[in-house]
Amino acid sequence: MASTAQSAPARRDAAKGGGDSKPLTGARLILAGFVLAMANFIVVLDTTIANVSVPHIAGGLAVAVSSGTWVITSYAVAEAICVPLTGWLANRFGTLRVFMLSLVGFGIFSTLCGLSNSLSMLVVFRLGQGLCGGPLMPLTQTLLLRIFPKPLHPKAMAMWAMTVVTAPIAGPILGGYISDNWSWEWIFFINVPIVALIFFGVFVLLRGAETPTQKLPIDKIGLGLLVIWVGAFQMMLDLGRDEDWFSSTKIVALACIAAVFFVVFVIWELTEEHPIVNVGVFRYRGFSAATLSLMIAFGTYFASIVIIPQWLQTSMGYTATDAGYAMAFSGVLAVVASPFVPKLMQKFDPRLIVFTGVMWIAVCAVMRMTWSTEITFWTIAIPQLLQGAGVSLMIVPLTTISLSSVKPSETASAAGIANFGRTLAGAVATAIVTTVWSDMSRARSDDVAGTLNGADGVSQVLQNQGFSSEQARGTIAQMVENQGTAIATGHLFAICAVALVFAAMTIWLAPRPPKNVKTASGH
Repeated sequence: MASTAQSAPARRDAAKGGGDSKPLTGARLILAGFVLAMANFIVVLDTTIANVSVPHIAGGLAVAVSSGTWVITSYAVAEAICVPLTGWLANRFGTLRVFMLSLVGFGIFSTLCGLSNSLSMLVVFRLGQGLCGGPLMPLTQTLLLRIFPKPLHPKAMAMWAMTVVTAPIAGPILGGYISDNWSWEWIFFINVPIVALIFFGVFVLLRGAETPTQKLPIDKIGLGLLVIWVGAFQMMLDLGRDEDWFSSTKIVALACIAAVFFVVFVIWELTEEHPIVNVGVFRYRGFSAATLSLMIAFGTYFASIVIIPQWLQTSMGYTATDAGYAMAFSGVLAVVASPFVPKLMQKFDPRLIVFTGVMWIAVCAVMRMTWSTEITFWTIAIPQLLQGAGVSLMIVPLTTISLSSVKPSETASAAGIANFGRTLAGAVATAIVTTVWSDMSRARSDDVAGTLNGADGVSQVLQNQGFSSEQARGTIAQMVENQGTAIATGHLFAICAVALVFAAMTIWLAPRPPKNVKTASGH
């Protein structure tokens, strides 16, 4: 996206940007690294902290739980749209300056999310939170690499990666505890003091760490097309269930808008001199295969961490805190296994490592196919625990395969598109899976009701225990609904397992990366 040539004013801007700043040392380096890592931690935390709180949010705003998932998808879509802009913003205004403004915006919109009194207000403010949070992840990487001496770059990226792994552990636990013991608004308010401390730390410790700036053109038309087709597509997915899908003129219109503007967007970006998204990198087979595999695998994985806490709370009687504890196990083995992945990549074909990791996640999905209303806490937690190892085997090799497939000059664009695809896949998969799960739950409940035996006898027993006839019928109906939802959940994970197998096989379409290729953790 950046022009290679700089004008005289641009060179003066670069000088102003502090291009000659030196890496930090000693205690200042350690503190600055911790502060930047915390900035990344809080952004990743917000992608999962709301998952277990959706039933509480839906109840507090008097909307259906299925509508409450807009809180998750709106944040993810806004973040996805903003990621391709990060490079241009940093080059135009300076990495540190954009980072500080994004951090302030993230804190302001977190406050507004907590003050929302309707779903529409919350979704709008979550969009703002995602737009401000999107640049923070790549910018923390840029600043860490800028302040750490080059020999310490691997350690800096390892610290950064650890926040990505540990935040999903803390998110469900923290979100569940806050929702159960305080109120859902505090899952957003809690960001504010942390953001303030990070802002103060960065302001004090990172003076002089600004990057060079250039006056670069922005692809305004490409950005507009991107926002339109992504927004229309996500609205189609979120509204489809309530509008009875393509029997609704609104859904048909949204689908047409998404399709037409997507095609126009691709054509425009292929012909634009300074594209907002360099779609030309898809000409590399390795990048295309790795990105497709990542989108399918991550989308399926992310959808599961949205569905499970909802099921546990709405059908299994779990509190948000207990659901958070069950979900948090997914990060334990990821933390343990992540340091070993680069060493494995030196000995084995990275494609084999990806294949093994994604297939392992598929095995965990198969384990969930047998879930029923009788399962225990550990029946839920063990697949979550085992899944973490597969995730760690998947992410870093996939990134390395995709980025090693493109020219060095296109690495930044490729990394931006991969992040865009991953984030968008999570939002799209969430919308699709929640719709399928809801429809399947109703259908399986109807099937169970149609084959129900001895309902009259159970009703009589309940009435003998003091239930009224209406209460007895309601209790039986709830039992049928819970059983139908449990069956639907098992069937859904069977579909997820098939999708994950497809994602695992897709990676073999990529050529083998050259041996001794450096791990692409820096991107």
